Formats: sequence, structure tokens, C-alpha cells
Amino acid sequence: MAHGTAHIGKDRYRTEISVGGRDLVADEPVALGGQDAGFAPYDLLLAGLGACTAITLRMYADRKGWPLESVDVALRLHGSEERRIERTLTITGLDADQNARMADIAERTPVTLTLKAGLPIDTRLA
Repeated sequence: MAHGTAHIGKDRYRTEISVGGRDLVADEPVALGGQDAGFAPYDLLLAGLGACTAITLRMYADRKGWPLESVDVALRLHGSEERRIERTLTITGLDADQNARMADIAERTPVTLTLKAGLPIDTRLA
């Protein structure tokens, strides 16, 4: 499965992340004391959900032989105590019935199901 690392030093909130052999930077915006040098943590969460949604829908359409041209996934995180994610799909190339099926499939992507179910996190010291 997935494996990743995150390292932060003395550069305020700039964090070097490596996942699956690829590197990226996370940070907080200036308003929160960061340097805005990378994605904020919730940006990364939305990116994972958006990517999983788009990829799963492409795979499904390909398996069905449907003439899907494109899928755009718009995501917005709402709330501070009771958080929720608003996801809007813009699907091009399919009819109304196929679009409805794609919306149904979006509710069952792996990342969607993980977020909805919650995920235990076991923390230990090295």
C-alpha cells in the first residue's frame, strides 16, 4: 500500500513530504504563520479525494466503453468543528443516465469510503 514520510525542520511550517518516491512541499499560508511555500494540509486531503474520484470515474467509464470526454471534480471544505466536503462533478460526453451512474460511483470511490468511514491511526514513537 501507500508509504510516505514528512519532515519539518526550523523553516517554520515548511514540510518536505515524500510519498511513493515523489516529493512535494506542504506549508501553511502566510496568514497562519507559514510561507505559503506549498500545499496546506487540507489542500492535500482534497487533492487525494479529487484524484481518486476522477481516476475511478475514468476507469469505470473505460470498462463500460462509455464515450467519456472529461471529468472535472470541484471540491470545497466547509466548517471548522463539523467539517464536510462539497464535491461537484462536471462530466462531459455522457447522457443523463450515465451521469447519474457516475455520481453514484463517485460516492463509492476508495478515498470517499475511507473518509466517510473514518480511519484508525496508530501513533508510536520510534
